[in-house]
Amino acid sequence: MTPADYLTLKVQIIDLGYAEEVAWAANIQPCVNGDDFATEHAFVVCNSGMKAQIARKIFERIRSAQERGESANIVFGHKGKSAAIDAVRVRRTELFADFSALMDDGARVEWLSTLPWIGGITKWHLAKNLGVNCCKPDRHLVRIAAASEETPKQLCERISREVGDKVAVVDLVIWRAANLRLV
Repeated sequence: MTPADYLTLKVQIIDLGYAEEVAWAANIQPCVNGDDFATEHAFVVCNSGMKAQIARKIFERIRSAQERGESANIVFGHKGKSAAIDAVRVRRTELFADFSALMDDGARVEWLSTLPWIGGITKWHLAKNLGVNCCKPDRHLVRIAAASEETPKQLCERISREVGDKVAVVDLVIWRAANLRLV
């Protein structure tokens, strides 16, 4: 993928109504408390292996249930994911403190894989949402990067350097374009 290809995709997804997503990725701030930490974990767990549009609806129901002090299990029938979300919610303050104590982004990303339902791919998604400027090597990004004989990290970092967007923005633009079948 060339910088021109990327910039064309960026304009297309903005024109299709995804400007807020691009702005979010450009302005991701580091997580500041256990509640936000648990919320981001729940969002990533919901998205794991699920189409983003469906996962978003489930996540909103989970968030509402949690605000009422209820288990994710009340609104989400996937027992494993619900248990993982509830477990992190219960320990959110301690887990956030452990995450925050790690100063190196690489160590933070690796530590995230110790959380329930967070694995080799989802640790990158969660890291990004928690404020680490990285890409998540999901199936779309892997496929697109392979076409230019790069890893997802190499692709996103190269385009980031060439156009001046954060790695997280490049990741979001390419992922959304693939999600919409533009690429």
